[in-house]
Amino acid sequence: MKSISTDNTKYHIRRRINFVSCFFLLLLITIVFRAGYLQIWCASSLSEKAEKQYEKSLSFYGKRGVIYDRNLKKLADTLSITSIGAHPRQIKNKKTAAQRLAGVLSESQSVIYRKLSSPKPFVWIERKVSPAVSHNARTLKLNGIVFKTEHSRFYPNKTLAAQLIGFAGVDGTGLEGVEFAYNNVLQGGNGKLTFLKDGRGQRFESPNHDKQIKNGYKRELKNGNDLILTIDRNIQYITEKVLAETVKKHQAKSGMAIVMTPQTGEVLALTHYPAFNPHAFNRYDKTQWRNRIVTDPFEPGSTMKIFSAAAAIESGQCSPNTSFYCEKGSYRIGRNTIHDAGSHSFEWLTLHQIIKYSSNIGVVKVVEKIGKDVLYNTLIQFGFGQKTGIDCPSETSGTLAPASKWKTIDTAAIAFGQGIAVSAIQLVTATAAIANHGIMMKPYVVKAITGESGQLIQSFSPTIVRRVISETTARSVTEMMVSVVRKGGTGVNASTDGYFVCGKTGTAQKINPDGKYAKDRFIASFLGFAPAYNPRIALLISIDEPTKEGYYGGTVAAPAFRKITSETLDYLNVEPDTSGAIDSGLTASLNRGPQG
Repeated sequence: MKSISTDNTKYHIRRRINFVSCFFLLLLITIVFRAGYLQIWCASSLSEKAEKQYEKSLSFYGKRGVIYDRNLKKLADTLSITSIGAHPRQIKNKKTAAQRLAGVLSESQSVIYRKLSSPKPFVWIERKVSPAVSHNARTLKLNGIVFKTEHSRFYPNKTLAAQLIGFAGVDGTGLEGVEFAYNNVLQGGNGKLTFLKDGRGQRFESPNHDKQIKNGYKRELKNGNDLILTIDRNIQYITEKVLAETVKKHQAKSGMAIVMTPQTGEVLALTHYPAFNPHAFNRYDKTQWRNRIVTDPFEPGSTMKIFSAAAAIESGQCSPNTSFYCEKGSYRIGRNTIHDAGSHSFEWLTLHQIIKYSSNIGVVKVVEKIGKDVLYNTLIQFGFGQKTGIDCPSETSGTLAPASKWKTIDTAAIAFGQGIAVSAIQLVTATAAIANHGIMMKPYVVKAITGESGQLIQSFSPTIVRRVISETTARSVTEMMVSVVRKGGTGVNASTDGYFVCGKTGTAQKINPDGKYAKDRFIASFLGFAPAYNPRIALLISIDEPTKEGYYGGTVAAPAFRKITSETLDYLNVEPDTSGAIDSGLTASLNRGPQG
């Protein structure tokens, strides 16, 4: 019995030994397999992770390019400026450091202390400080406080052309306007310098540090290219000054104005009121950043009548002397009644007089004669319902429904500028086509891209879009627009001493949230070009919701047109026009007045 018991004991011991041996063998195999997996399959990712723990890279950026006006006056530049940061782990007495820094910086002691107590290896204390602040902070000689040279965008003219130029953020990236649209052109190249960190997070140079410096990551970064705009700083200033005066005088909500060269499509001035200061863009409502001349559609009102007149003449179904009965100021279409503005009760008017006196009923009768398809096709030719292609971000195409969807009342409304939405850039580009003998040019704001040393990289030339109307039609419409600013016309307040000018008034009702037209909110506009027979500028003035001293385009916007035109033509040294007499035999009809 004793022998059997001994054998059983030995058997159980051997089983336990074998089990433990198998367990350790399996464990060893698992460890070997895991080690192999990490060493072979995960080597790359683990090495990268390790490098991140002991390597630190600093990025350096080249200087952002300069933005000039057409005469090489600076509109945006870049300055070198100092920012203050800290390595919290290197600062022993954070409370004392925070107290001393607060004495020279704009941040409070508590905010600085919170930053210095961060677990991060690096924090910014204050970005882009003045030279005086930087000097005072350096004199403190605090361990762990570092000073880094950065680039700060500078706009020497402050609010001038702010919505067009836009602005760049704290990291130097363009966020609005031309700064955004041409960010890849303006932004400088970047480089990287790598350092090693020890276990305490302190930095020491890597073996290839000297090689990196030699390769110029820090010292020879490529600066951004420069932009030369079509904008003329002086014309921009003239336009902004008059626009601001007009908005304030009539206690309006806002205003827009744009000046263009008809023969090239170059934008000479693009202005908004109120403006904003790009140095402190965060202090302004975001709606003020937007270039509304390009981005915002609106109903044009009676300025649209010149394009309806162009459609009628181009179709061959009407001449400027074709007469229409204007129903004594009230015309019913279905369940809708159309009225002429004010107390006008015209009877017979020629097409020429319909434009001069801005008769709603008259232009409706004209469009009824030519048909909706002719009107639609002409508006498409003038670029409405389409983007102009201007080199500014977020351009709207406006709204122009297909003619097949127009009801009778829609056709009538579109004829005098309701039921259609356009942008200011579309409107002035279409008008410039009339000034340019019927040829439409593509609008643009960037004239050239140049390198740091001034060498030309790319230039932008005038681009013909298409012929919109014949030269004869353009001449006839021009003569109608001249009559608008003569005695008896709705735009007589736009008449400019020494020059024949032409234009068209517009007074558009705004739409309420319920979709109905407001009775007390209007957009007052004036659209034209000058000199009438040798145009140097096309100009649009639009005033949103004037509330004082009238709201008609002829009362509010026409005087602003006169002031901008007079000062701009004087600045451009345009000789007074003494030979612009109308030569089409329509002089008599201009002065005859409404026919009974």
